[in-house]
Amino acid sequence: MTTAVPGVARGLSSDDERASAVRIVFMGTPQFAVPSLERLAMTKHAIVGVVTQPDRPSGRGQRVRTSAVKDVAHRLGVPTILQPDRAKSPEFAEGMRELKPDLAIVVAFGQILPSTVIAIPPLGCINAHASMLPHLRGAAPIQRAILAGDRETGVTVMRINERMDAGDILSAAGVTIAPDDDTESLGAKLSSLAADLLVDAVEAIAAGKALWTPQDENAASYAPMVRREETEIDWSLSAAEIERRIRAFRPDPGAFTRHDGMRLKILGATVAPGEPSRSPGSIENGSAETVNVACGSGSLIPSIVQPEGGRPMSATEYFRGRGAGRARVFAKAVS
Repeated sequence: MTTAVPGVARGLSSDDERASAVRIVFMGTPQFAVPSLERLAMTKHAIVGVVTQPDRPSGRGQRVRTSAVKDVAHRLGVPTILQPDRAKSPEFAEGMRELKPDLAIVVAFGQILPSTVIAIPPLGCINAHASMLPHLRGAAPIQRAILAGDRETGVTVMRINERMDAGDILSAAGVTIAPDDDTESLGAKLSSLAADLLVDAVEAIAAGKALWTPQDENAASYAPMVRREETEIDWSLSAAEIERRIRAFRPDPGAFTRHDGMRLKILGATVAPGEPSRSPGSIENGSAETVNVACGSGSLIPSIVQPEGGRPMSATEYFRGRGAGRARVFAKAVS
């Protein structure tokens, strides 16, 4: 792991350590934000409220589920939990004012904060973003880093302004993306790193030692939300690109193809050596033990698949169950 912390003074003096505790409102929703909330709750600073997305139905049974952050907030005994449908609503701004926060901390909350909310905490609002800003601003930096074949990514702590992920930088640290990292494993590394950086950031801000660096707008790149159509495998791409897509969309929503007229998620695969002898999507080796799929360049060997309405299983198990009459091609839906 490479680390760069330009705005956080190390080795704070005893006077700095005696800086007053600050009142924090923490904003986050998924599991990615949980380590940060847990670590901040262990400091001298007070978590006076948590803001998270509303409870929503999910899964096959559409059971109403609470967010990972809400569950942890209850466990920690956070006194106030706000779940605004719209962060821009006057009611939410009023709820924030009633909490009287000194500082707001955002980690994967899922809504853009309006200026009326940003202005409430006198020490400002900070965000831990899962990239080395200004690279990969936006909603899906982890997936986009894997899709691009980046070898490194990281976490940046920045000051929130009205532009998405464009505020001044307080601190940043990088990690290596392993060849087998998917969104879940890389997200776990980054969420732990975010927690470390935020604890240091709060201490620096509370002690008046924070130093802020403007972002280089000329170096900015973007990570838009993953579109559903991106998750369907295009076999005309290279095997390496398809393998990265499988990892980027694992575990959710999952990259998928179509086989025998049904959706089939491919949850794991390896790139095979050599060039294909058939057209993209064709199954070159259809034995019960190995399935080698031709791509635009190179071939791919699926290892874990999930049939529509079924459970994840090995590709070997899936093809054994299909029998000799199985289709000899993976394909997109016929438009």
